[in-house]
Amino acid sequence: MNSQNSIVKTTNQINKAIYDRACKVLTGGVSRNTIFREPHPYYVASAKGSYITDIDGVKRIDFANNMASLIHGHSHPTIVDAVINQLQKGTAFTMGTEIEVAFAELLTERSNSFEKIRFVNSGTEAVMTMIKASRAYTRKPKIAKAEGAYHGTYDYAEISQTANPTNWGDINKPNAVPVVQGTPQGVIDDLIIFPYNDIERTLNILDQHADEIACVLIDPVPHRIGLFPVTNEFVEAIYNWTRKNNSILAFDEVVTYRVNYAGAQANYNVKPDLTALGKIIGGGFPIGALAGKSEIMQVLDPRETFLRHPHSGTFSANPISITAGIIAMELFDEEAVLSLNALTLKARHQIEEAIKIADVPISLTGAGSMFRVHLKAHAPTSYREAYQTIEKKTLIKELLDYLFLKENIIMINTCACMFATTLTQKEVDRLSEALLNGFKLIKPKFDQ
Repeated sequence: MNSQNSIVKTTNQINKAIYDRACKVLTGGVSRNTIFREPHPYYVASAKGSYITDIDGVKRIDFANNMASLIHGHSHPTIVDAVINQLQKGTAFTMGTEIEVAFAELLTERSNSFEKIRFVNSGTEAVMTMIKASRAYTRKPKIAKAEGAYHGTYDYAEISQTANPTNWGDINKPNAVPVVQGTPQGVIDDLIIFPYNDIERTLNILDQHADEIACVLIDPVPHRIGLFPVTNEFVEAIYNWTRKNNSILAFDEVVTYRVNYAGAQANYNVKPDLTALGKIIGGGFPIGALAGKSEIMQVLDPRETFLRHPHSGTFSANPISITAGIIAMELFDEEAVLSLNALTLKARHQIEEAIKIADVPISLTGAGSMFRVHLKAHAPTSYREAYQTIEKKTLIKELLDYLFLKENIIMINTCACMFATTLTQKEVDRLSEALLNGFKLIKPKFDQ
């Protein structure tokens, strides 16, 4: 026991020493808040497949996969070889590359709603470009989005993603709640917030602004809302409303493109006008993309006499991200998608069995190769149902810390998993076993 304590103490000292250095030069000691953990982050030495080894030699199974962006895990050899080859040819040019064209061909063939595509540098940038293109095409100012949905950090995309009972207002007309202090009132006024999957309330809200809404923005399986799919009925109702009112149906598939071979949109009868992409299409490198109808995408076309949306970006379509991305998506073919989704479903079944054995009020939601654990007896069906109280957030943090420090399991901080093709039944068994132990650990605290 003393030896174990000595190892832990040494481990903490090494990580703390790095974090102390980081705090002197990085705000809060980190460059993205999602990796922060108390009393300090842990630092990576190397990663391969579905395993990450930290600077102390501790190997952990990675079920987060860099917030859903690594569909083939870490350091996939085929991707690595292709990127090394491209690195030797150059990393960025003020010229086009043929592989950019090839990747665009691959994606437009994969999803039939993608008539034209533009590459950018992140999911946030893809959504931002989608919103601005929608405004340019419709000549309308307002954006409608679901309460609680995360669409990146653009002012007009992030409103109400952190709405809570003290400020979210009446469900019949949810408030537009800013995330960042100092957000201009004009931004807030141009956001229309609706309750996800609630057709009657949403249509009533949209009708009040019918002449002003450029696009209705939907994530088909919104992680922050609760990671449950949008219903066919809701998508069709919004699609019909946008046809009637000269608005654009815009899908954010930055996370959800992994759900099916042609994205989550393949599960619906109607298709979006525009789609934002990111994460897995970069093969582990920064990327984003906007795809959709040629007529709408034409607002970006430099050949137009009057260019409605001048668009560029220094690293857009850089050959490193494009090279990694095209390999990743070629490998993530229909067979790979079905296999990964099947493994994820098996994991969900095993975790549901662990919930029964532990006898805890816990439920699961998800789609395709991703799922989320809720500390609720019944799976939530709305953002307000899924909302976590301070007490529940504390309990989730305790569970995640236990998994990370004692079971060597990494999950996303919402208690979610995003699977990669490098995972096998062996890792799934470890996950369900670890969660069973974790559920038993927190069980006594549910009633406190």
